[in-house]
Parts: sequence; C-alpha cells; structure tokens
Amino acid sequence: MRENILQVLARGELIIGDGAMGTMLQSKGLPAGTMPELWNAEHPEVVQGILQGYLEAGAQILTTNTFGGNRLRMRDAGLEERTRELVRLGAELARQVAAERAWVAGSVGPTGQLLEPFGTLSASEAEEVFAEQISALVEGGVDIILVETQHDAGEACAAIRAAKAVCQLPVFCTFAFNAKGRTMMGLTPEEAAQRAQEAGADVVGANCGDGPAAILAGLEKMKDVAQVPLMAQSNAGVPQLEEGTTSWDVTPEQMAEHAKTFVSLGARIVGGCCGTTPAHIAAIAAALKGAS
Repeated sequence: MRENILQVLARGELIIGDGAMGTMLQSKGLPAGTMPELWNAEHPEVVQGILQGYLEAGAQILTTNTFGGNRLRMRDAGLEERTRELVRLGAELARQVAAERAWVAGSVGPTGQLLEPFGTLSASEAEEVFAEQISALVEGGVDIILVETQHDAGEACAAIRAAKAVCQLPVFCTFAFNAKGRTMMGLTPEEAAQRAQEAGADVVGANCGDGPAAILAGLEKMKDVAQVPLMAQSNAGVPQLEEGTTSWDVTPEQMAEHAKTFVSLGARIVGGCCGTTPAHIAAIAAALKGAS
C-alpha cells in the first residue's frame, strides 16, 4: 500500500503529476461531442494506454477519466443512467495501471451549471451531485479526490464538502485562471485558496486556464495565503487551429522550464493539463529530479 500522499508532502518532497486525458483521447480518435467517460466502457484499452504512458514518463499520480462524470453533465449527453458505472470504471482502470506504483486521483470537474444566484443550481444540490460522483470514485479505488478546473468558489467548496462527507481521502482543489489571475467568474487566487482551505482542501493550486502564464499568476498570489501544499498543472499553452488540426504552442522542454518556476513559487505537485503528453511529463520529471 502506498504511503499517504499528505505524509510525503509534509516532508517537503516534490511529486510529479500526469498530463492531459481529454486532448490525448481526442488524438486517439474520440469524436467531438462524445463524453470522454464513455470510453471507460467502450475503449478501456485506449484510456489505460494513456495512463500507462504517463506512468512510464515518471508520473507519480494518475488521474481518472472522470472529469465530466457528474449526472448533470451526463444527463445532457443522454448518459445519466450510466453515470455511476462509467465513473467507477474510470477509477478501476486507473487503479489497475497504477497498482502500487502511483497514487490515483479521482477527477471531479465542474457540474456545467451555474450556482445560485447566477443560475438555478443550489449549493446543496451541487453537493449531492458531487457526492454521487465521489462515492463511485471511492468505490473504484482512488487514493485522492481531485476537484479541478474550478471557476466558482461556491461550487468548489460544495465539491470539497461532498468529498469530506463521503470519504476520508485527501482532497485537492485546483482553479483555472487567466493570465491576469482571475477565473471566468472573477475569482482571485487569494480568495480561491482561502475558501478552499476553509472548506477542508488538503492541497490547493492552479490548473488548465491560459497556460503557464495563468499558473504563474495563480501561484504568485496563492502562495501568500496557502497554509497547505500547492499544486500546478498547466496547459501546453493555448490551442492553435491549423488546417483543421489543433496544436499546442508549449514544447516539453519549455514546460520543464516553467515547472522549475512553479516549484520556486512553492508548488510541491507539478504536472500538466490540456495539450500535454507523456513527453511533457517526462521532461518535467527530468527537470525536477533532485529539486526540492
């Protein structure tokens, strides 16, 4: 059994995260508009192949293919009745690849709905939706609940509370910022970190957003208020559409240099998000080897 990740972080050790799942699945043929979670059942070998690539690249955390696996998003895709099945499968696939070589993080993304007063979803309803997803992740054998790509403090806190009610696993919470250090809902890094910590997050940080500059903007402000370890998972820049094909403008070598900067700002977990590949993670792992 792997050591509790919070104990490792408490010693100040650096941990290498994995990279993108969604954009990797798209590169493997996932059709536009198809829920990635569906491939946990229909193409498990592809999902596991991506995870295996990250493991071999040096990732110490493998993230489940369950980002949109809540019943609200699944309902919109006509998959509501399969929500629990597909989320549990996502956790089981990652667990099989990780075995005892890596921790498994259960990915929990936003509901896709706006909370009151901006929308119709209440905080208690959001908490219930997240609890359903998280309980399926726990059933599938995850080690960590990763509440990621958050824009609204209320929704993020609902997910954290749900995780704390459902299980005793570590809960990580990361927010998506633009290069000016704001989420789409106008949330600042300071408020994001503070609210998430108050709700019980064991790790806070930045992921996705507008690439390395956004992660930098988030960490620079979060480090002043964070009383828990910081996490950084950047996109490989911003997507570029060329002749119908999407490419990303940050190379593995450039990402490795950014990773060093993230560590200098206090990040203890560093990986990648949209557009990153096993090559990006291998470069990060090599760049941070021996760093502290």
